[in-house]
Amino acid sequence: MIDMLVVDLSRWQFAATAMYHFIFVPLTLGLSFMMAIMESVYVMTGRQIWRKATLFWGTLFGINFAMGVATGIVMEFQFGMNWSYYSHYVGDIFGAPLAIEGLMAFFLEATFIGLFFFGWDRLSKVGHLIVTWLMALGANLSALWILVANGWMQNPVGAKFNPDTMRMEITDFIAVIFNPVAQAKFVHTVSAGYLTGAVFVLAISALFLAQGKHVELAKRSAVVAASFGLASALSVVVLGDESGYVATEHQMMKIAALEAMYETEPAPAPWTLIGLPGQDGKLGFHISVPWVGGLITTRSLDKPLPGIEELVGRAEDRIRSGIVAYTALQQIRADGTNQEARATFEEYWPDLGYGLLLKKYRTDVENATDEEIVMAANDTVPGVWPLFWTFRLMMGLGFFYIAFFAVWFYRASRGWIDTNKKLLWFSFITLPLPWLAIESGWFIAEFGRQPWVVEGVLPTFYAASGLTVLDLVLSLSFFVLLYTVLLVIMVILMIKVIKAGPKDKLFDGETAGDDQDDFVIAALPATPATKELGS
Repeated sequence: MIDMLVVDLSRWQFAATAMYHFIFVPLTLGLSFMMAIMESVYVMTGRQIWRKATLFWGTLFGINFAMGVATGIVMEFQFGMNWSYYSHYVGDIFGAPLAIEGLMAFFLEATFIGLFFFGWDRLSKVGHLIVTWLMALGANLSALWILVANGWMQNPVGAKFNPDTMRMEITDFIAVIFNPVAQAKFVHTVSAGYLTGAVFVLAISALFLAQGKHVELAKRSAVVAASFGLASALSVVVLGDESGYVATEHQMMKIAALEAMYETEPAPAPWTLIGLPGQDGKLGFHISVPWVGGLITTRSLDKPLPGIEELVGRAEDRIRSGIVAYTALQQIRADGTNQEARATFEEYWPDLGYGLLLKKYRTDVENATDEEIVMAANDTVPGVWPLFWTFRLMMGLGFFYIAFFAVWFYRASRGWIDTNKKLLWFSFITLPLPWLAIESGWFIAEFGRQPWVVEGVLPTFYAASGLTVLDLVLSLSFFVLLYTVLLVIMVILMIKVIKAGPKDKLFDGETAGDDQDDFVIAALPATPATKELGS
């Protein structure tokens, strides 16, 4: 029988390492493009302040990128260490985009990040600008292939179970790449990364302005961040809506759980703003907006949104079909020439994963009782209230940042960048909020998929390795401690760089190059003319 404590500890370990790793990823995505924008302005105008801005934010980007690499490597090893049966069962499919990410995207990003830091005086202005844009492209390609792999776990298209090899195999790799869930997740995730980068730049710029330090650089950075951030905030909400619509088509149970909707609502379904659980655990006191839920999730006025109870009933039917598929599979394993069993399996194999849900209760799935089938069907319901509130937290932060950047964009367009000290300090203290929203989004995506590690194909408890509780307690404790130390180191390094402020060159041994005029200007008497020349 399955040791659920081993499964839960394996899940905790992967969740801890993944969520630590994703502290660094969105900032990498956002800063890379903002650096490219700033360097483009430098190349077009020749103003040294933009070069200095690119160098400053690039230094912070480099620290963040290094920590992202260090924390990301461990995640892939866990597939073989903690989830060995998952690797066997779907490795042919899941491994392909991961391999492409390493060969095409990560190497591209790593190569050009080296040229970015060491090529300032070895490349022409245009050449270095191309390097910066390619570095940003590499970061986004890396995210694309990771999200293609994750999107397949949410919606396993282009693959089929082979009863002779006992594993899932690719039948259409193009379908895997252009999986609608993967594409929706990609654009939503990278937009959230752009928002994070904009908030980071704006928060640090606001700190400088509030302290009266590095004012010219901070003003210019704040203008870029305000414009980039407003576009990103709008795209996050719009693309998040698209992601929800796609999930309605492929993960109806997740949508029902997000809305705490136990009973099927007549079309068009309302959307619950806030709600509290009643005595039976279902939705008690709540405030809803009519029609909005149906319009968002189904894009129609006449399509009902199925509730949890109806979806549990559908799951029960699929579990019974899965028993038929599992029985036929055992007959094929006993006699590979049994054509009748093969024909039966060919008809029922899409429900095999639902049959495997019964492995939690008994090893001989074909002899499952009605009571066990009902219990397995109820297991398809994820934790409703954690999802309900996390989703509303994420959405609330999304709309908050639309208003936040709209205010900043308006003030930037009027030249009121540093005229309100309260707004500057407020902007700085809101710095952690994008990470709260992003981690909430990943919690919704992964926790909302339970009990599946691959939706409808492989139950999470069936994918874990046969490790002991002691193995997992030790490794989980080690990784949490190590990642916490790395996070503290990153924060200390970033604070040190921010306190030191922007510099005219990256390294002490770097030649002055284009900065020679800056050094000459700095040596001249401080007059209005030299100040204007320096800006």
